[in-house]
Amino acid sequence: MARRGHHHHLAEVALLASASEDLAAVGAGEREGWLDDPAVLPSLAPRARALAVASAARSVLAVVPVAGVGGGVTVRPALGPDDGRISAVEWVPLVGEDAEEAGGEGVAVAVGTDAGWLLFYSLAGDLLHKQSIYPSKILKLNFRERKENAWEDSGSDELSVVFPGVIARFDGADLQNMLQKSLHEVKSHLWKDKSEQEDAEEDSSFGRIPFQIWNSSQRYYCAITVGEDAVVSAYRLSEDRSRSIVGAILSRGVAATFSTISSLSKIIWRSEPSPTKKSRPKPQSFAKTSPLTCLKDSPRKGERLTLSPSGTLAAITDSLGRILLLDTHALVAVRLWKGYRDASCLFVEMLLNKDKASSSLHTEYTKSDYCLCLAIHAPRKGIIEIWQMRTGARLLTIPCPKGSRILQPSTRFMSSPFSSLYSPLEVYLFNGDSGQLSVLNRHIG
Repeated sequence: MARRGHHHHLAEVALLASASEDLAAVGAGEREGWLDDPAVLPSLAPRARALAVASAARSVLAVVPVAGVGGGVTVRPALGPDDGRISAVEWVPLVGEDAEEAGGEGVAVAVGTDAGWLLFYSLAGDLLHKQSIYPSKILKLNFRERKENAWEDSGSDELSVVFPGVIARFDGADLQNMLQKSLHEVKSHLWKDKSEQEDAEEDSSFGRIPFQIWNSSQRYYCAITVGEDAVVSAYRLSEDRSRSIVGAILSRGVAATFSTISSLSKIIWRSEPSPTKKSRPKPQSFAKTSPLTCLKDSPRKGERLTLSPSGTLAAITDSLGRILLLDTHALVAVRLWKGYRDASCLFVEMLLNKDKASSSLHTEYTKSDYCLCLAIHAPRKGIIEIWQMRTGARLLTIPCPKGSRILQPSTRFMSSPFSSLYSPLEVYLFNGDSGQLSVLNRHIG
């Protein structure tokens, strides 16, 4: 779909009014500013080809296409009393020959519940996998690529599952292999009718994604966390080979509202045999952690954390309206903003002082042409600000309507490995009331 400019710094990607029936299932149109509800969980697919919106209160998931053919789908997961309600949503890319069967884009939607269950759905609404991870609320799902380009091989992608006090990490290859197999079975009509599919929504109907253990005592992970007990904390994870690091679950001592794992150096993983299937497996024992640093400033509480593409910077929002920029390698605060209550942040790559006339050909720009910036959405001010990293000036101030959220696809590099095209990190703005999805213009100056 062609992008139409409706603002000097924003370009319209799509108007999702035609999908109002699907979005209505998660609360769209019932009141102005429905997207401001923290129980509404939006997530943007790679290349912004689809939008998933879940309602934690209704335990309903709507998947709406942004571009391409096909209609939307509304999924009401068959969750029993012990399975909980939807609490997190994320997109997971699929790879391999069956990838295009998942709606043409090779993606699945991951859904977490407040009872610790993890479910995966195809774009057609078929259940691909269901697994119990840990008996607690899943606060956040975060799929992260660990490569800068499609042709690079710098380690496996990963899915982090964040609980209060616990982080689980899944190797991307293990996850994608399981989902590809399930997708192939669905397309082969192994589930012959709808009633059989609903009966299959039990953990015992699926194999478990293999656990992983650390296979090097010379390298380690650092977990950066935020929560009620501290604005930010950092932990070095166990080097004990005999302890499972995740299928793996990482204990870290403070309650997180958003967390992720930043790799300080490459690691090597290998799989251990899958455990015996049970309806609710016994929680896995924790790996050890060693505290590295901690920032406590009562009554300030850390609320959200987002990582830069390389993982070297983290933007942390707190309960008093401050935003902290943290160097994750040195574990040093390098910048602080004040007066941004309820703000959310995303890193974005921008072109400074480049010729806009040639912007239609992305191949003219390489990674070195872009500069890293931080987009700060301040809903109380009704603006989005763009700041150059690390200590640069504010480059833009963009007005935005109430009832909007900034979004970012979980992955970027789904193009051919033979392509030299660099995909910059982009930020999108979704206006829940109008249904308008826009992308931030990457040109500044």
